Amino acid sequence: MFQKVLATFGSGGAKIDARLLDRTALPGRPLHGEVLLAGGDVDQEIKGLAVTLLARVQVPGADKTEDLPFGTQQLVGREVIRAGQQVKVPFEVPLPWETPVTSVYGKPLTGMAVGVRAELDLATSVSDPFDADAVAIEPLPAQKRVLDALSRIGFTFREAILEQGRINGAQQQLPFFQEVRFTPSPRFASVFSQLAVTFLASSDRTDVVLEVTKRVRVSKTGGFGGRGQDFLGMFTMKPDVNWEKQLDDWLDQVARPRGIFD
Repeated sequence: MFQKVLATFGSGGAKIDARLLDRTALPGRPLHGEVLLAGGDVDQEIKGLAVTLLARVQVPGADKTEDLPFGTQQLVGREVIRAGQQVKVPFEVPLPWETPVTSVYGKPLTGMAVGVRAELDLATSVSDPFDADAVAIEPLPAQKRVLDALSRIGFTFREAILEQGRINGAQQQLPFFQEVRFTPSPRFASVFSQLAVTFLASSDRTDVVLEVTKRVRVSKTGGFGGRGQDFLGMFTMKPDVNWEKQLDDWLDQVARPRGIFD
């Protein structure tokens, strides 16, 4: 009886271990893994076993982050896990096309926290066991072309963030979006303080959203101040587009003076 009481508080109860079978994944493709379920010291009733995709996002207007779910798959329904029983449960979770990129050419992107969380729902337990693993998500070929083009025209990666909310005028499915931020090339360093790229992909198209922060002068005769003005550009990926030229032309257009304080 004492063992049953302990199991309800997590001591000597069932445990899980989530393992990813794919070293890297791509948006819009399935992610493969398995959950190892180990029975504890006593038989326990399982209400369910599920895996959930989680992303750590920045909450607008607040100095805090939240772990938001963006996909869940139930693996096991109501069952009984016997004492000492070992069960391996495979899973295949489809990644949404807008799943954030967390690494490029095998190098992790600073600021990204995206993973899979497996959670066991036990009928009589006070605390349910869970296990989470980070996922290495590489960009799609179309996304790589844009990132490579930015690198070739002299922009350097600074950080990546996930922000809760929606981009006006964009076709967006998830309740958050990713910004991959770059430090401007020497050519544009005096005009821009930052450039951010957002990818909004679907099964039949990839949209690229560019946001550049342009330095604004304090006065007509003075230097640039700390303020900045954001400019947004949206492009749909098309085959055989010279992205170095496309990006360079757009940036050159935005960099032109527009008023007495610009």
